[in-house]
Amino acid sequence: MPRYARSEREALADLLLELGPDAPTVNEGWTTRDLAAHLLVRERRPDAAGGILLPPLRRYGEAVRRRVAATPYAELVARVRRPPAWSPLSNPLTDELVNTVEFFIHHEDVRRARPGWLPRDLPDGLQAVLWRRAALLARMALRRFPAALLVQAPGFGELTVGRTGERLRLVGAPGELALFLSGRQRVSRVQVDGPAAPAERLRAADLGF
Repeated sequence: MPRYARSEREALADLLLELGPDAPTVNEGWTTRDLAAHLLVRERRPDAAGGILLPPLRRYGEAVRRRVAATPYAELVARVRRPPAWSPLSNPLTDELVNTVEFFIHHEDVRRARPGWLPRDLPDGLQAVLWRRAALLARMALRRFPAALLVQAPGFGELTVGRTGERLRLVGAPGELALFLSGRQRVSRVQVDGPAAPAERLRAADLGF
């Protein structure tokens, strides 16, 4: 069985080491050091990881992330590369389910902050995983979007979300859709067809979690 979570983790760790601690990322205000610290908190500090999603815990989570970020950079990356012996997010039952898309997206966060980046040629198996996540993100993030939105990943699937009204079509490869629907619209290569106003609203929407 392909281990896409493992391969994306390894590729991200290699790139983090290559670029060093101060390289930019797609995440506004975050360097590669900040991103590495985020991944460690998510995976190893369940007491603080809730701040990633829950506003009441955000201040505490960010304080922990900043302390973790003070770790020597080579050690940070080594810990990103080697998941803990056990974690709710990184164990044989959950690793592929929850980490494949997480590490794919953050790998692209680093890749696409550099000039001259190009989309990777991804295996069909990974694209299928990314389409399932993109479809879930679309249902969650766009269920109340004020237009009828057809999301299409040619060769992998399509779905309709949003409300009735003006019609839009969002088309792209699964990885590009996963990036777009996780709030990385400006670095995702997708096609948005339809009236200009709702199309621009979609491109500017706060879609991250």
